[in-house]
Amino acid sequence: MIKGVHTMFYSSKAEELRLFLRDKLGFKSNDIGDGWLIFDLPEADMGCHPSDEMHGVPSGTQDISFYCDDIQQTVKELKTKGLKFKGKIEERSFGLVTFFKVPGDFYVMLYQPKYKK
Repeated sequence: MIKGVHTMFYSSKAEELRLFLRDKLGFKSNDIGDGWLIFDLPEADMGCHPSDEMHGVPSGTQDISFYCDDIQQTVKELKTKGLKFKGKIEERSFGLVTFFKVPGDFYVMLYQPKYKK
């Protein structure tokens, strides 16, 4: 039986991103050799959405985001650790949403879900 999900980020600054995940986001990790960190993640959930070619989301697209219980407090805490956010917190059909920048020059979604966990 499946025991979990393995996720990956591909980054032009992979080593910096590993340190960011460990030091800024506080994820525990195991060094499997040569500084290659594999992270133990907290709880997870998975959604399956219809593809939308017109908006750049073709079939097979994969997406990783983080969620929290209190987005205002979480953003405040992460800003004290130097994280940079894009735009303001927005309300969407599924929750409150913002994006933070990670090493490799891309953004990752952080949201507070409206649905029950």
